[in-house]
Amino acid sequence: MHEWGATAGTASLAVLAVHGRGQTPQFMQETAGRFAAAQVRFHAPHASGDSWYPEPFLAPLERNRPALDRSLEVVTGCLDELAGRGFPRDRVVLWGFSQGACLLAHHVLTVAPQRYGGLILFTGGCIGPKPVTAPPAGALDGLDTVVRSIDRDPWVPRYRVEQTAELLERAGASVDLRIDPGNEHVITDEACGAAGALLAAAG
Repeated sequence: MHEWGATAGTASLAVLAVHGRGQTPQFMQETAGRFAAAQVRFHAPHASGDSWYPEPFLAPLERNRPALDRSLEVVTGCLDELAGRGFPRDRVVLWGFSQGACLLAHHVLTVAPQRYGGLILFTGGCIGPKPVTAPPAGALDGLDTVVRSIDRDPWVPRYRVEQTAELLERAGASVDLRIDPGNEHVITDEACGAAGALLAAAG
């Protein structure tokens, strides 16, 4: 994992930062510079070929396997590695953009629905043509979540972002959802500010 931020010995919180399709951990590092986050150490895995799965995220799941399954395992492996470094799940904030946000949303809802230090989803939602089944009520109690997107984003439709936020809330997460007007695939300054506030509160 590519790492930056507070030193491992002084960080009160770890962030697992998952990049989007066609991006690298360096993009996440540049974006994190807009958070104004202190005492946080960021850890960013790098997808093979800069992509976590081959097809659009709304395609049938079978078309994105086995790459999707391997990528979900990467997330689990990163979390296990962070736990071994002294950051248990409740001291780790999951943060993803675009394809990375889709991967993390799917992981939290289907692989490991439990309390984390926080969840930040920028322009993403659960994977597949239909929404996944919500985890049991209470599975995500205490999970503070920031969800941000753009109304007419060219890759991620508004309805899937809203469906994902609803699934998280049903499982007990506290979701701060905002969808701004526009048609660009971007991360707004407001979104970065909300992420920074979540990290400050979690730390």
